This record gives sequence, structure tokens and C-alpha cells, in this order.
Amino acid sequence: MDKKWLPLTITLGVAGVAVVAASVWPDDKKEPPLPQSLCHGALSRETAGLIDDGQGGEVSTEEWESKGKSTDYAVFQACHVLRADADDDHARGVYKLVIEDTRSDPGSKKDAVPLGTGFTGWALPERARVTLPAGCAAGMGSTAPYITVSLDVPSQDEDSVAWQKAEKNRVDPDTALRNNATVMREVATRLAERYDCAD
Repeated sequence: MDKKWLPLTITLGVAGVAVVAASVWPDDKKEPPLPQSLCHGALSRETAGLIDDGQGGEVSTEEWESKGKSTDYAVFQACHVLRADADDDHARGVYKLVIEDTRSDPGSKKDAVPLGTGFTGWALPERARVTLPAGCAAGMGSTAPYITVSLDVPSQDEDSVAWQKAEKNRVDPDTALRNNATVMREVATRLAERYDCAD
């Protein structure tokens, strides 16, 4: 071989070995993508993350459901939305959603703010409720007249915050109210679309 081609041959040989090594050597282990639909399909990840306890952290959920023994009360789905602690692997509960059928009219709540046009429900900084459109109960397998979704945010409850001495982490009430209302509007919209029962 002509000596003038020797450096090129060596360079190509080394490059070839690097390509083979790269294809054989395993990549860093990648985490599976985070689910984008949470709480039995009622929330997008983005909206689920609106409600915070002032400490941040990645959002995850614990979801479960229970089928009633009769068709009168056949729907019960619950979802705890969690946030990861920065200092350890533990997750703390931030809020809870409960989807259930009921025979009593959910009604209104004193001092609560309505969710807006097209939605039956109300919001407070520490809790909220929305009633799904009339056809949703049958679509979800219940003969009860109402399907309601309740939201409970302990970190915004005055009594709970005082007991835990967690006032410094409490989110501004107006912000909490807006976020709760946004969450409940999305819950009602997504569930009505899922069960094809929108008004």
C-alpha cells in the first residue's frame, strides 16, 4: 500500500470500529414517557399540574374505581394527584378527584363561584364540584340521575393549613380558585366527550 494512503486507512478503520461499538454498546436507560391522560381520562397532565401546594414536583396519580352492587349506584372512581418531593423518592398527596353517581341534586355552595356558561358546578379555593350532562350517567352504566365530580384540595383548606402549620406553602386564594375552576371545566368536558354525552 502506498504510504500516503496509510493515515486515511487508519482513520477509516478507527471510525468503523467506533460505529460498530456505538451500535453494540447499550444507550443510557431511558425512562418511559409520562402518561398524558390522568384520573381515568378526566385530566390532561398539563391541567392536572395547575393545582399545586406551593412546593412543586413532578405530577403522578393513584387511581382506583369500585363498581356498585346495584345499577343505582354503579359509578365510583377516585384519583389522588401526587407531587414528587425534591429531597427523596416519596410523593405527597396534593388533591383528590372523586367521580360518582348520586340521586340527590348536588346544588350550589355558599360563597362559591360558578364554573361558567355550559357547566353546572362551583369552585372554592379548597374544593369544587361539577355535575356532568344528563346523559352521562347512562353512558357510564348508572341509572342514577346525576354524575358528579368532586375536588378536594387540603393545602388550601384554612383549618387543615392551620393544623399543619403550612401557611407559607398556601397558594394565593384567587389563583387557587381559578385553577380549581379550570380543572373542573376540563374534567366535565373530557368525560362528556369520552362517554359521548355532551349537551
